[in-house]
Amino acid sequence: MSSSEPFLDASIPDLLTKLSIDEKILLLSAPNWWNTNEIKRLGIPAVRMSDGPNGVRGSSHFVPTPAQCLPCATALASTFDTNLVHKVGEFLASEVKLKSSVILLAPTCNIPRSPLGGRSFESFSEDPHLSGMMAAAYVNGIQSKGVSATIKHFVANDQEHERTAVDSVISERALREIYLYPCAKTLTDFLFMLAQKHAKPWAYMTSYGRIDGIHCSENPRLLNDILRKEWQFDGLVISDWFGTYSVDLAIKAGLDLEMPGPPRWRTPLLVNHTLGAQKVTVDDINARVSALLSFVQKLAKKNPEVVFGDGVERSGDSPEARRFCRKLTAETMVLLKNKSNLLPIRPDKVKKLAIIGPHAKASVISGGGSAALKPTYVVTPWDGITKGAPEDISITYTVGTYADRYLPTLESLIKTDDGKQGWTCTFYAFTEDGGTKDVASYDLTETKVKLNDFIPKGLGEEWGIRLRGHVTVERDMPFELGLAVAGRAKLYVNGDLVIDNWTKQRPGDFFYGQGTAEEKAVVDLKGGLSAEILINYICTSPPPSPDEDLAKLLSQPALMRGLRLGGAEKIDEDKAIKDAAELAYNADIAVVICGLTSEWESEGFDRPTLDLPRRQNELITKVCRANPKTIVVIQSGSAVSMPWINDADGIMQAWLSGNEAGNAIADVLFGKVNPSGRLPMTLPAKIEDTPAFLSFGSENGKVVYREDLFVGYKHYQARKIRPLFPFGHGLSYTSFALSDVKITETTAGNTLSYEVSVTVTNTGERIGSEVVMLFVNLPDNGTTTPNLQLRGFVKANDVPPRKRRTVTIKLDKYAFSYWDSPKDRWNVLRGAHGVHIGTSSDNLPFKEEIVLKSGFSWEGL
Repeated sequence: MSSSEPFLDASIPDLLTKLSIDEKILLLSAPNWWNTNEIKRLGIPAVRMSDGPNGVRGSSHFVPTPAQCLPCATALASTFDTNLVHKVGEFLASEVKLKSSVILLAPTCNIPRSPLGGRSFESFSEDPHLSGMMAAAYVNGIQSKGVSATIKHFVANDQEHERTAVDSVISERALREIYLYPCAKTLTDFLFMLAQKHAKPWAYMTSYGRIDGIHCSENPRLLNDILRKEWQFDGLVISDWFGTYSVDLAIKAGLDLEMPGPPRWRTPLLVNHTLGAQKVTVDDINARVSALLSFVQKLAKKNPEVVFGDGVERSGDSPEARRFCRKLTAETMVLLKNKSNLLPIRPDKVKKLAIIGPHAKASVISGGGSAALKPTYVVTPWDGITKGAPEDISITYTVGTYADRYLPTLESLIKTDDGKQGWTCTFYAFTEDGGTKDVASYDLTETKVKLNDFIPKGLGEEWGIRLRGHVTVERDMPFELGLAVAGRAKLYVNGDLVIDNWTKQRPGDFFYGQGTAEEKAVVDLKGGLSAEILINYICTSPPPSPDEDLAKLLSQPALMRGLRLGGAEKIDEDKAIKDAAELAYNADIAVVICGLTSEWESEGFDRPTLDLPRRQNELITKVCRANPKTIVVIQSGSAVSMPWINDADGIMQAWLSGNEAGNAIADVLFGKVNPSGRLPMTLPAKIEDTPAFLSFGSENGKVVYREDLFVGYKHYQARKIRPLFPFGHGLSYTSFALSDVKITETTAGNTLSYEVSVTVTNTGERIGSEVVMLFVNLPDNGTTTPNLQLRGFVKANDVPPRKRRTVTIKLDKYAFSYWDSPKDRWNVLRGAHGVHIGTSSDNLPFKEEIVLKSGFSWEGL
């Protein structure tokens, strides 16, 4: 390309004429895990993308660049504050650019049908309207700074079980009203439709599984008929990683970009073969290339300093960023129970405070999988509480029990030969004479080592690494080590073989189900004396095994390679629980901090149970019985069972809250922040009560969405099932009253529009925030429809004590619509539509009516 015709101003049709067919094929795939391909001779640049949704990980699993970790999506939705979530998008856009990227693979807009879904924490809510509005705010925030959001996963990626094969069997009405609904909620038309209508995202990522028996990445009805024709989407459609399953079908269906690279399908050999067989045409190829080039050009115009920059990844950490994240995280906290106003903790009433639980001193910041990242820093609950507590409160601690699925990683204990944090990783190649040759060495700070997106040059198909470091503990103790691998490895301590995960292996969930179970061993460590840790690893799996599960594991393509080393003191949990109860008994108030970790909530597998892992429920019960003035703080991205609910005087849902989790928890506990979070999901009493209990998980290659429209609170209301806590529940340190509900028609021409105003009065003594929710019930037309559906919400922020504020909720045609399956379009009925206003799905004291004199229907948005 000549200097007079730079790429930024180039005509896309002209570029198509100058590209060879092999160059076009190159553009429809990637060279690696995170970048698109460039065409140097025409000045077409590559653009880089990065995983989200609660942070920007950067382009290396192996040596990750630290990033800010924000609260998970369910936490963000608990704010019910679209303005705040818009600011989150803006913040993340800045983080994306720091990583020399211009695309964030987020937000996740799927609907968590069950709290057991492994990625439930990544999605906003069980309700499509809340999900859609949160997604729209998030997308608008990101794209206002010139960075592309990528709504995922389109559509129905609501479980991890057999996710690449499962066929989601969904009624057309549920698909439209729940899983696609205005582009904000995954899989149903409502969620994705909302984001599309209000945010116009620039990219979509397809789901792994199937709809109507056809993989979403090669489903023309989803990608062409609905997304492009119905919704008029003109951006880029990319596959999930290894979520492309064909050459011609995916291209013709509308999948623009196969990720990651090097490609498995879009190679010159395969694509040219399909062209020769006329399974695809040059016009098909050009359509996909045109979408890719338009997308790259848009991002290059908005971010020339990034796209044409140095490509260096950087970390951002400033006092301003920390203040924003701390305030944001505190806004997500949901106070579930506060008997006798036990909270906030006041120094005039509390002199001795016991902190108990496996999460108190742990870095629990995010779920696992694509959402995981290396944080710039972490404030643990213990850090936040001890720094934030009034000086005259005495604080003690004990662990009580462990919560980990795998033993905790050893970042805080392991050091290199020269005393730096971390250990040394040396890559080696195999020589022809059967020996090895060192190729490259790196110092790593994490003991979870991912090798899927990086290996140095000079290695063959079979290669290995040696990892060496030194672990020192403060006192003598039995220390349990655990090693999980995708590949083969042996672990030596002071030269002695301790764990053999090389010759015999058991299948496990490590690395999205492609790795082994964690093998464990106990060693005696001496206080103050370093123990040498050495791991020898090779990338290949053991020979075939007669074990059917293992044989299935080993037969999978080696997409993920790496290992995970964990370890912790081996404790007597009976004694530890007894010690915790004694500590609580002797304190004025006990705070138990527990929940789930990234090894329980993660991409790659679903949770096995609603219960807290291991002996946490037993710990909480015994602590509460020793001291009823116990506050339970739950760190999890989704619901857990609470068999001790009547024993604890205080309960707080603290989510998976990122770097600032500890400070935010402390701010709420000590009353520096008045909690204002509200539940974006129903918390069930038991798993049998959940809508998808009998139909969650793949069975014979299918999952049938038998709950249909009755997802979340709609199910509990229809079945008259009392949950632990309803959708929208959340307490405050002050009190509020709603009054003066007024409905005003603002319809203009053919646009249906209403405004509903409500006065919110702070009747208490502290400044606080309240969420007003509006639910609609439709006229009876003979079809089965949930009685109440959320169609609007607004947050009255920072209302001073004894003051009032009027807030307004806007309603459009979607508030009164349903999907008319026989007519294959949206429909609004004439007649009386009930409007219910309150603060949760179970607290709706105001009922009004909007009477529509005539009905109407429409297609598209």
